[in-house]
Amino acid sequence: MKKNPDIRTGRHCVFNMHVHLVFVPKYRKRVFTQEALQALEQIFIHVLNQFEAELAEFNGESDYVHLLVNYPPKNTVSKMVNSLKGVSSRKLRQQLPDLKKIYWKGVLWSPSYFASSCGGAPLDVIKQYVEDQQRPA
Repeated sequence: MKKNPDIRTGRHCVFNMHVHLVFVPKYRKRVFTQEALQALEQIFIHVLNQFEAELAEFNGESDYVHLLVNYPPKNTVSKMVNSLKGVSSRKLRQQLPDLKKIYWKGVLWSPSYFASSCGGAPLDVIKQYVEDQQRPA
């Protein structure tokens, strides 16, 4: 049987978990330049490595960023988000001093975020698969 490279293994589990995250800067200010987005991508990769997670895709515009993260089930999305936003806020303001003029109180991100699980089969297909299981009589 051929191994699927997308499926990862842990000590006691086999998994393929992805979450789509969207972060916006506080007050939805248009602060991200190409340089800022490149720096953020590297910061996010570094933070996610600490969680044994992978940044599968990253992009953004001047007032938001999108991340597609592949992560193990031992991590919670909220803890990853807290680290991603906290570390990136601090490091980006260090790397780009002009941000300090806009966000002088040490806050870069809005406290809210969007998160959506994604990947695998469509929900309807999974529902049908579970429904079709043969219960013992």
